[in-house]
Amino acid sequence: MLGDLFDSPWKILIIAVVVLVLFGSRKLPDAARSLGRSMRILKSEIQDLHEDDANGTQAAQAQPQPAPPQQITAPAPSVPVTPAAPAAPPAGVPVPEVQQDTRPV
Repeated sequence: MLGDLFDSPWKILIIAVVVLVLFGSRKLPDAARSLGRSMRILKSEIQDLHEDDANGTQAAQAQPQPAPPQQITAPAPSVPVTPAAPAAPPAGVPVPEVQQDTRPV
């Protein structure tokens, strides 16, 4: 697909003119410089990833894996636990009064 696009010098010239018209002659050097910086950053990050991966596999082979932690269960209480009484509302908070149902049964 891209091979067909660049098979003729006329096609390359037309694409170059269109890019020059779209971006202008002043913006093209800045765009090319920015693209070059981005490519250098990408290349160095990929290289760092490969180095980290190589160092990580060597370190993993050198160090044994730690055993998974064991769960510790609490012993059963010897004294039965009774639920706590409901807490009293804070001072100044109105408490709704409970009304008894007075309807006949």
